[in-house]
Amino acid sequence: MTAPGPAARVRVLPVTDGGDTVPAETVVRDQLQDIPPRLPPWLGYDDVGSRLFEQITELPTYHLTRVERGLLERHAPEIAELLACGRIAELGSGSAKKTRLLLESCLRLRETAYLPIDVDRDILCSSGTALVEELDGLEVTGLWGRYEAGLDWLRANARGPLAVLLLGSGFGNATRGERAGLLREIARTLPPGGGFLVSADLDKDGEELRACYNDPPGYSAFADFRLNYLTRLNDLYGAGFVLDDFVPRAYYNAATSTVEGVLLARSDQEVPVPGLGITLRIPRGESLNVGYSVKFDEGRLVDEVEAHGFDLRARWLDDIARYGLFLFRRRGEPTDAFTGPAGRTGTSRTR
Repeated sequence: MTAPGPAARVRVLPVTDGGDTVPAETVVRDQLQDIPPRLPPWLGYDDVGSRLFEQITELPTYHLTRVERGLLERHAPEIAELLACGRIAELGSGSAKKTRLLLESCLRLRETAYLPIDVDRDILCSSGTALVEELDGLEVTGLWGRYEAGLDWLRANARGPLAVLLLGSGFGNATRGERAGLLREIARTLPPGGGFLVSADLDKDGEELRACYNDPPGYSAFADFRLNYLTRLNDLYGAGFVLDDFVPRAYYNAATSTVEGVLLARSDQEVPVPGLGITLRIPRGESLNVGYSVKFDEGRLVDEVEAHGFDLRARWLDDIARYGLFLFRRRGEPTDAFTGPAGRTGTSRTR
């Protein structure tokens, strides 16, 4: 009997938010009425936004993707051994180019199913197809929707051991309260002993961060990516934003250790958003926030995650760029799941 071809090993399922999850339209409306107004990060990741973000990862001044890839290139076999799991879910998977390194190591140890969660259906299809063509034996079930919907699907379709990944420093793209809510959902989803691998950019010099999150001369990926949020509001909710009325920019807020991506109004703005039943008013010189990127203190990051029922199992840090991968274990005695070497804690620092 011949093995199934790549197409048979990839499926993409639409997932919907459960009854205890705030609807997407409500999230967007409420955040637009914050002071200052802001937008949830997932809103920008349609097909266009996903392509623009891939361009951002290739900018010469943007270090995060290159450093994270280097850590995975060096440590994926160790991480795969510690995960000790054949079902790997990923929040905000995107192109999954870096994740491929970890999946390859997992497949050397055991049969592996990959469950990427993303709001962009096209990238789930393309990345899933590329992965199964490159990695023999991998099966991909893409979950098309928000994090909450994907995690709800995983709980409803629990099939034993599971690990959850949150790479690309996406954990920092939310407020402290939003991160707490996400950690609660991840903890509800993982069985005792399940692994949670999260990456984080650690705090560093403000000038370095400003250079990292603004376009260098001759590039426009960051600007185009941020302006795409306005296009999304126009397309989804019938808003009337004029993109030329805003200046995209990022700055570093040292008081909160946060890079904030914003759209500065060139003039007083009063824009109806009929699909949300509101009118957005932004005075000249004020901004619409289209992205947080928190820069963590290592100890506080560990404390924040462990407060939600996890224990730190291992970490791998890059000393130069101050970026890390942190592997946590869901507290409790595993039933048949976490079979990695007992009592082992890996701590690696990479130069």
